[in-house]
Amino acid sequence: MDLPDYEEFFREYAKAYERSLGESVDVAAIRSFFAEAFVSAGVGGQVATGANDETFEEALKRGYGFYKAIGTTSMKIDRVEPEALYENHDRVRVFYSAGYRKRDGTEVSIPFDVLYLIQRRSGGPKIFGFIAGDEMAVYIKHGLVDETGQPA
Repeated sequence: MDLPDYEEFFREYAKAYERSLGESVDVAAIRSFFAEAFVSAGVGGQVATGANDETFEEALKRGYGFYKAIGTTSMKIDRVEPEALYENHDRVRVFYSAGYRKRDGTEVSIPFDVLYLIQRRSGGPKIFGFIAGDEMAVYIKHGLVDETGQPA
């Protein structure tokens, strides 16, 4: 069984992310990577479900507003590790490097990874789940946000 070109899929996802750091969030592009419904989980035990609808669109706008406020400048793919799980379902671990410019002008690059659950469809892959690390703890560690989660 041939897996989709997940390297290209996530490079396009990262490009949409970077575009969304500009004047406006490219919600149509970001939403196109996701299934109609999805689940997210964090290392702290939290689990959330979402629908790929107007609520998700508003969450994307808020999220990218936050990313811009903390100085996010770039999102690059370092490597992609796909693995077939079940018929038409894959696990893809993506290793990123995100660039930030702090208020004092210094720049920092932060590596992180996200584990995605992907469904292979005739129209292309769709993300239906993801597991991410504690990004707020990383932001605090690097001085991008204060202890309350506000931009530093």
